[in-house]
Amino acid sequence: MPKDYYKILGVERNASQDDIKSAYKKLAKKLHPDVNKDADATDKFKEVNEAAAVLGNAEKRQHYDQYGTTEGPQFAEGFDFSNFGGFSDFEDLFSMFTGGGRRRGPARGRDLLYDIDIDLEEVVKGTTKDIKFQRLAPCEECNGSGARKESDIVTCETCGGAGLVRETRRTPFGIVQTTAACRACGGQGTTIKHPCPKCDGAGATQKQQTIEVRVPAGVEDGMRLRVPGQGEAGPRGSSSGDLYVAVHVREHERFEREGDDILLTIDISFGQAALGAEIDVPTLEEEATLKIPAGTQPGTVLRMRDYGLPSVRGRGRGDQLVRINVVVPTKLSKKQEELIRELEGGESKKKGKKGWLGL
Repeated sequence: MPKDYYKILGVERNASQDDIKSAYKKLAKKLHPDVNKDADATDKFKEVNEAAAVLGNAEKRQHYDQYGTTEGPQFAEGFDFSNFGGFSDFEDLFSMFTGGGRRRGPARGRDLLYDIDIDLEEVVKGTTKDIKFQRLAPCEECNGSGARKESDIVTCETCGGAGLVRETRRTPFGIVQTTAACRACGGQGTTIKHPCPKCDGAGATQKQQTIEVRVPAGVEDGMRLRVPGQGEAGPRGSSSGDLYVAVHVREHERFEREGDDILLTIDISFGQAALGAEIDVPTLEEEATLKIPAGTQPGTVLRMRDYGLPSVRGRGRGDQLVRINVVVPTKLSKKQEELIRELEGGESKKKGKKGWLGL
């Protein structure tokens, strides 16, 4: 008879992934052989693992819900936790009982964020910007070690250089051994006999820094550029964080950006719209000629290929879109008025056709 994995985990059939994960952690903690010494605990623990591996995988769960079985190609390689919220190798589960066990390296320095503003014209070809900022930089006196001299860095006596200390304590689950970072050395495994007088053992000092940042062509508003190693220095010679430069593109007084395309609205006369014309229009680099077809209607959008912005991903260049606004004259001379009335009257006499002004 097929196993009821939902019953094994104690969850409903419509349980979310978070519900399944929570139920698994609770049962695994209760049934783990290192904690539960009952004769059937090991078998139950295996069942819980099997149930979580199926229900924690979207594809396997769908197959199980549909057919009520775990027979199929997706189960051929056995059960795994690769899609179950980081439970591969049961690392998270073991940490509940041991408190970890891996020595972590020195803490990395903090990342920094800097904002810059650029114009739309600068997006076309890219630009460079000099930025000034304060950061914790490696101490020049001790080269970031925090010690007056190299021989002042010694093995931590508390943890013996492991960076970790183990404690055994009694809990409701039994006697549990926990592992934590050594407080004496902060998990680094070494201590300093004589700290550097300039940084007082920190390995870093405040510094005013100026660097040049290259902004690529086609950069988009809000995009962040990463400058490795220009964040704050980590403690006692550990690696520095990164600097992230957030780029903000100023609004242009004439052009609107639509992805890699740009939109421009231009005014043309009544006659140019009716008869057609060639006019010079501005672009982000220089003026270019645009052909206005005869009979162009107000609101028409004409496309100027490759006059837009380059793609920041290197996929060609966008277009310039030109929206046509036909300007109707507000004042006419007597002769102009007569000519328009004559033209309008002549057009309206044609069978089934409106006049030139659409009347």
